[in-house]
Amino acid sequence: MKMLTRLITDELPFFLACPALLWQVVFLYIPFFVLAIYSICDYSAVTGTYFLTGSYYSDIIHSLCFKIILRSFFVAILIAAICFIIAYPVAYYLAVKSGRRYKTLLLFTLILPSWTNLIVQTYAWFFLLGKNGMISVLLQRIGLISPSFHLLNNYFSIIVGMVSCYLPFMILPIYAVLEKMDKQYLEASADLGADRFETFRRIVFPLSLPGVYAGLLLVFIPSFGEFAIPSLLGGSKYAFWGSVIVDKFLKSRDWRSGAALAFIGVMFPIMVMGLTYVLLRGKKIVQRYRQSHHDGLNGNGSAKEFWG
Repeated sequence: MKMLTRLITDELPFFLACPALLWQVVFLYIPFFVLAIYSICDYSAVTGTYFLTGSYYSDIIHSLCFKIILRSFFVAILIAAICFIIAYPVAYYLAVKSGRRYKTLLLFTLILPSWTNLIVQTYAWFFLLGKNGMISVLLQRIGLISPSFHLLNNYFSIIVGMVSCYLPFMILPIYAVLEKMDKQYLEASADLGADRFETFRRIVFPLSLPGVYAGLLLVFIPSFGEFAIPSLLGGSKYAFWGSVIVDKFLKSRDWRSGAALAFIGVMFPIMVMGLTYVLLRGKKIVQRYRQSHHDGLNGNGSAKEFWG
C-alpha cells in the first residue's frame, strides 16, 4: 500500500498530463496520420483495390499550388518579422519601464482584442480600409493617397490585418520572459560601466530569446495557414495555402489532393525550421571547437567543455 501511494505521488504530474496527451494523440496525431495515408493511397475501380501512389504530390509540386505554399511561407515570415519589430519595444516597456499602476491597464488593452472573434476583427479592418473608410478618407485629406487608390484587395491590407490580429501573440511571450528577468543584472551591468545599449545587447536581449522564439512560432504558424484574413482583405486574386486547402476539400471535393497539399504545407516549414536549427547548432559546435582548440593550445581546454 505504501509503495502504491508512493508511486502515485511520484508519478502524479504524469497522471495529470495524461488527459492532455490523450487529447493530443486522438485529435492531432491520429488525424495527421490518416491525412498522410489518405494522400498516398488511391482506389482503382478496375481491380477494386487500394494502391500506393505519389502522383498527388508530384502534381502539387509541378503546379501552381507549390508556388502558393512558398508565397504563404514568405508572407508568414514577413508577418512574424513585422510583429517582432513592433512587439519587442512594447514588451520591453511593459516589463522594464512602465509603472505598476499603468502596467495592468496596458496589459488589459493588449489582451482585449483577443476577446473578439477573428472574423469581427477582420471585418473591422475591412470597413476601416474601404474606399469610404476612416483611414482611407484621412489619408486622402492629408494628400498621401489619391481618391482612386484602394487600400483593400492587396498585400498591404492582408499584412495590416494579420499583424493586428497576431501582434499580442508576439508581445506576451517576450513580456513574460522580460518580466521574470532579474533586475540585478541591469544594476550589475551599470556598475561595471556598461551603457544602456551595451546592457541591452549583452544581457537583456540574450535573456529574452526564449520569449522571442516562442513569439515567432506563435505568429508564424497561424499566419502560414491563415485563410480568413487573406480571403476577406485580399480578395479572390490572392491565394494562400489555407484558402487553397479549403477550396480543395469543400469546393472541389478533391480530398486526396487536399490531403497531399495539407501534408506538404505542414512538413515544409517543419523541414525549414529543422534545417535552420541544424545549421545554428553546427555553427555553435564549430565555435566551441575553435574555442576548445585555442584553449588547448594554452593548456586550458578539455573535451568535456567542447561537447557542453
